[in-house]
Amino acid sequence: MTHLPTDVRAALRFFAFFLGNGTLDVDLLEGIDYRAHLLEFGSDLEMVFAIFANVLEVDDHGQTLNDGDAQYRAAQWIRSSLDPGYRVEPPFEAWETELHGP
Repeated sequence: MTHLPTDVRAALRFFAFFLGNGTLDVDLLEGIDYRAHLLEFGSDLEMVFAIFANVLEVDDHGQTLNDGDAQYRAAQWIRSSLDPGYRVEPPFEAWETELHGP
């Protein structure tokens, strides 16, 4: 059985920590308490993790290349779902928001 590379597991763990702690991209999400919203609407939490995982790039050695970018794109989605005046730049592409699995 193959497991996710250690660097990917660490990136997921830190992402979950920042998300749950309310400190995901504090500059972009300053003053927005998104945690209750994400827990109330499970599909929103699902989308946040999907965006992070879809955007995350991993090299041939299992090292993450852009975990900060993946966190930022997830934070952009959170802000756009809670702030109707916020526009995501660049707009999300279909592959970024694709849900995988059963």
